[in-house]
Amino acid sequence: MRTLISSAFVSLDGVVEAPGGEPGYRNSGWTFKDVEFLPEAYEIKGREQKEAAAMLLGRVSYEAFSAVWPGMAEFADYKVMPKYVVSTTMGEGDLVSDWGETTILRSLDEVAALKETEGGPIIMAGSATLNRALSDAGLIDRYHLLVFPLLLGAGKRLFSDTDKDAQKLKLVEHEAYANGIQKNVFDVVR
Repeated sequence: MRTLISSAFVSLDGVVEAPGGEPGYRNSGWTFKDVEFLPEAYEIKGREQKEAAAMLLGRVSYEAFSAVWPGMAEFADYKVMPKYVVSTTMGEGDLVSDWGETTILRSLDEVAALKETEGGPIIMAGSATLNRALSDAGLIDRYHLLVFPLLLGAGKRLFSDTDKDAQKLKLVEHEAYANGIQKNVFDVVR
């Protein structure tokens, strides 16, 4: 069984919307304009590329990342790994041609089936809506969270507000940086 890892930049109050500067959100670009950049705080992002065997994305994140990441040297490892996009609306013609092998999955059941295949970890970046659905379905195995010392108020949240049984997490790695960012890696306890 493959490990599904959710990787996110998240504010202390749980917002994941527009960390890189996407338009239309009041606090767009909050990871870069509001917190001093320290390279060591982002070490986990490079490690994720080296350790992951596949990438899983929701449609919105796929559209944002596929427009930029294929030509960026810092994301070269993602270009060659298989990618899976969960969408009920995308067609093959909506996939970019310069970002490697990409498969469209139509349901959470197809994500569950992907997890049952042979291979290494699957990394999911961004994809707030997909993250909430996968978390509620019990399909996420690990969280890589860079928690920023900001309260953003409104915005898309990493976790849903669904009324459900408590889910225990085990902290397996953590570090705090001089700029206030905290790295927290949690395994989901089953």
